Amino acid sequence: MIYIIDHKDSFTHNVVHQFEKFDDVTCDNFNEINENKLDKSNVVVFSPGPGAPKDYPISSNIYKKFKGKKKIIGICLGFQQILYCEKGKIIEQKKIYHGYQSKIKVISKNSLFKKNRKFNVGRYHSLKLKEPFTAKNFEITMRCAISNVAMAIENNKEKIYGFQFHPESFLTENGNLLIKKILSA
Repeated sequence: MIYIIDHKDSFTHNVVHQFEKFDDVTCDNFNEINENKLDKSNVVVFSPGPGAPKDYPISSNIYKKFKGKKKIIGICLGFQQILYCEKGKIIEQKKIYHGYQSKIKVISKNSLFKKNRKFNVGRYHSLKLKEPFTAKNFEITMRCAISNVAMAIENNKEKIYGFQFHPESFLTENGNLLIKKILSA
C-alpha cells in the first residue's frame, strides 16, 4: 500500500490517481495522519503543497521515523521536505515556475534512469535547493537543462527519491514511467 501525505495542494488528487495505477493508495492530510495505515504502508509519498518545508514539522517527523524503513518519494514540496530534513537549504528562486514546461537531463550514471536522457517536465515551484548540497547516500540525479537547478534526487541505498517537478502533470512526458520505475526499484 502507498500512503500519500497531502499538504493540502490542488495537485494531490492527481498524484493519488497516478499512484493508484500501481497499488492501493491511502491519502490523508498532513495534520490528520492515520498511524495504523501509515505503519502498514510500503511506500510513503510527500505531496506537493504551498509554503516551505519548515511549515510542516509533522511531515519532517514522519520522514525521520521511516527513513531507511520504507520507500519514500517526494514531489515538489515533498522533494524539498526530504532535502530540508537532510539539512539542505531551501530558498526562493529568481524565476517562479508555475505551469511551466522545462527540459531536464539525467546527469548521474548511478540513477535509475539512463544518463543523458532528457525529459520535458511540468514545474510549479518558487523555491529551490541551495547548493552545494551533500548528504550521505544522496545524489542529485536530474537537473534543468537550462538553469542547472536540481530537479531530482535519489538515495538508492535507503530507497528515497524526489522530484522538484510534477510527474503527474500533463506537462510531464512519461510521468507514469518515472513513478513505475521508482516503485519497482
